[in-house]
Amino acid sequence: MTTIAADIDLTTAVDQAAPPGTRPVAHPPARSGRVGVLLMNLGTPEGTGYWPMRRYLKEFLSDRRVIEVSRLIWWPVLNLIILTKRPGPKGRDYASVWNTERDEGPLKTITRAQAEGVATHLAERVGDKVVVDWSMRYGLPRTADRIQALLDQGCDRILAVPLYPQYAAATSATACDQVFAALQSMRWQPAIRIAPPWHDDPVYIEALVAKMKADLAKLDFEPEIILVSFHGVPKEYLLKGDPYHCHCVGTYRRMREAFGWPAERFRYSFQSRFGSAEWLKPYTDETVTALAKSGVKSLAVVAPGFTADCLETLEELDGENRHYFEDNGGRHFAYLPCLNATPEGMRVIRHVVERELSGWV
Repeated sequence: MTTIAADIDLTTAVDQAAPPGTRPVAHPPARSGRVGVLLMNLGTPEGTGYWPMRRYLKEFLSDRRVIEVSRLIWWPVLNLIILTKRPGPKGRDYASVWNTERDEGPLKTITRAQAEGVATHLAERVGDKVVVDWSMRYGLPRTADRIQALLDQGCDRILAVPLYPQYAAATSATACDQVFAALQSMRWQPAIRIAPPWHDDPVYIEALVAKMKADLAKLDFEPEIILVSFHGVPKEYLLKGDPYHCHCVGTYRRMREAFGWPAERFRYSFQSRFGSAEWLKPYTDETVTALAKSGVKSLAVVAPGFTADCLETLEELDGENRHYFEDNGGRHFAYLPCLNATPEGMRVIRHVVERELSGWV
């Protein structure tokens, strides 16, 4: 068998006076000594046209953690119906919130800014020992590519941070799946840590409430009701043991306690359902419509489950649900932006990253 050692004696190729740990002269290139941090978000299409939207929807809706329906049923529904009819309308929805200056979705713009903010902060503290990058579960940049980029920069330890405060198999676990899939093809795997969710972390709750109060102070009205809207999942996922519902309700409860409003004025709901199956209730669109019909004239909506504004917040909440409220008698509606890359948002992400880097940095 031909090996490297057959051509080069690696045991004697090092200068005897070299410091301990020095590699032989002809040793293959190897990386080590640095720590990587990878912020991971859901994803965004590469454009708003039919084909970019179709590619994105196909990747997203083909994930077995996102859609747990039997493939025998789901394959024809996805390929013959959804991927034929939905790319056009969904592309128009994305176009309404698209960052035309960068030609990308807002989720990509904000996630990049969050990674740059963490990188700047850590560089001030530990120099170049830590490298920060970011990736998307669906679309670009791909997780496997960014892990390889971190390895190429000498990171033999990587902290992966799924940017979901509340854990769900359809979000957090899919991000982790991508990390583990990338490792399967590696001979020399880096050490990996996965940051846990932070749905009840006091730093997170404090940041949410502080930003809410600051945003509310900018309004020319005081809302009668604040609605805390989380992304929905099928009820079946909860019954199978997914902790997402508990995490969301826990976040809501702590927000309400910190904000100081009674439950009748500080409510929660779940948005973005599709299909005929029952999803987590109460539904956001039905709640907004019912509040308006009941005589509520002023409403503010906040979405603490999203670390960055995206289609589901900018178009669905601030667009569709604004219309539901105003078309049914409501007068004043406000969507309060996500934490994003604001000082409050960056404080949360830095806190999570620094906590999970303990012992490595």
